[in-house]
Amino acid sequence: MLKIDTIDVTIQSVQALRGFSLDVDTGSMVGLVGRNGAGKTTLLRTIMGHLTPKSGSIAWNGTDLRGVPRHGRAALGIGYMPEDRGLVPELTVEENILIPVWVSPGLEERERLAMVYDVLPELREMRERRALLLSGGQQKLVALARALAVGTRLLLLDEPFEGVAPALSERLSEVIFGLRGKSLTVLIAQSELNRAASMLDRQVVIERGANATAKEDVR
Repeated sequence: MLKIDTIDVTIQSVQALRGFSLDVDTGSMVGLVGRNGAGKTTLLRTIMGHLTPKSGSIAWNGTDLRGVPRHGRAALGIGYMPEDRGLVPELTVEENILIPVWVSPGLEERERLAMVYDVLPELREMRERRALLLSGGQQKLVALARALAVGTRLLLLDEPFEGVAPALSERLSEVIFGLRGKSLTVLIAQSELNRAASMLDRQVVIERGANATAKEDVR
């Protein structure tokens, strides 16, 4: 279980999260919904260790993440797909996918690549292409693949469908929601869930960095 308990996060003297709490059960798919600037990205970046909470706690399966270095999150089976994709332009598709695998000693490179290419076979054909030569939608697929490569237990997806052509958005939906039933926990941050809402176990609303009304059992 991912358990976030009343965390406060400040960014350059501005309080971005205000006592926000969230429990995500193992194996569930939860949507984190909020307007732009509500604190969704801040929450995911805090879980990944890019930001440090002033107070409160974050635990994953009983491990206090505040004591785990950034690169150690991947080793715990946590994969992160940032909204801006965060690819290294000069590296190939395959190299970008493998970056977090290289810092996770417990993962076998060939095995993780085989899994990724099984889920996203279209990436196998472009594995030697540099990331800067890809379209925005293709880069989203690579960012998802990179998260999948190490996200053996928890996936954090920030606006995965934002700015993507309808056909690729449909493909991303197919892949993400095809993961249901694989003992994988997924947290999806979106401004609007739209059709994705029916595929989720639960929605949690965030407003101005704090909890708003949660909508249970949306399926």
